[in-house]
Amino acid sequence: MLPFDPISEARRNWQAHDWRAVDAMSAATSITRANQLVIGRINEALAPFDLTFSRFEALALLHFSRRGSLPLGKMGDRLMIHPTSVTNAIDRLERDGLVRRIPHSVDRRTVLAEITDEGRRVVIKAADALADIEFGLAGLSPRTIRVLDDAIGKLRRDAGDFGG
Repeated sequence: MLPFDPISEARRNWQAHDWRAVDAMSAATSITRANQLVIGRINEALAPFDLTFSRFEALALLHFSRRGSLPLGKMGDRLMIHPTSVTNAIDRLERDGLVRRIPHSVDRRTVLAEITDEGRRVVIKAADALADIEFGLAGLSPRTIRVLDDAIGKLRRDAGDFGG
């Protein structure tokens, strides 16, 4: 632990050198550091299930789907990740017996990932573990969490993540 806030020190240096966008730099750097902290806490909570957050998200997406299966391409779109990352996540989940690959009933070129009964059991327990740590945000008030979510949602919407 440092005896000072390095982001505040960066802010001071930016101001001393008359660099522009001091508030934006500070906020962006804080968001980046917060992401590291939150992901670390989440992955620690998921470690007993041998999951990372990306694999948990894939399992949750399959769990919530109507049929318990989705094409890998659609998973990538919904999770906002590269197709290679989807393939890697599904490879690991399949190896662990939490999903299986099945052919599409109509389009033989499409492969679906389907959650197994064990995958459903694990994702429910993992979701409880994440809720226990408030997804790495424990210590923040419900109001602060909503304000953060709204502000970051606007950033994502303005960046084109979604419409509306």
